[in-house]
Amino acid sequence: MAVTIRKSVESDLPALLDIYNHEVEHGVATFDLKPLTLEERAVWFYEHNKENHPLITAELDGKPVGYASLSSFSSKAAYHSTVELSIYVAPDCRGHRIGTLLMEAILNLAKEDPETHLVVSLITGVNEPSIALHKKYGFKYVGTIHESGKKFGKWLDVQYWELQV
Repeated sequence: MAVTIRKSVESDLPALLDIYNHEVEHGVATFDLKPLTLEERAVWFYEHNKENHPLITAELDGKPVGYASLSSFSSKAAYHSTVELSIYVAPDCRGHRIGTLLMEAILNLAKEDPETHLVVSLITGVNEPSIALHKKYGFKYVGTIHESGKKFGKWLDVQYWELQV
């Protein structure tokens, strides 16, 4: 299984949307409740790969199977050097270190970027694989917002994790 990590390109967008929408419909890593359209996700896509907001794709056999992004943490100007990390992997490719490869690559980009100081992750409290991955890369737990979202009829906590780069 040879996975390539590369900068995301526009032709990746439909596959990245499918990966994200699967989590919208079946998981709790995102609090979106309805699948996004290609047009809605394109807005997000074009906010990346400029300034300190990289978007990278994991590719297997010519097909996107995961992605990682650093996005604006807040629209307030003083937060410019703080970015929010997201990693999503296609359900049939989980457990094959793709999330690990994406984490390594996106953190290397963050460390190389003089505009980036703090990487923040908001992780649903029940997402144990994501929590374990963040711990492995030195993220520190900084707090929980309890019952901050409701999905599939259950209240969910969100944990905040941070890494200074």
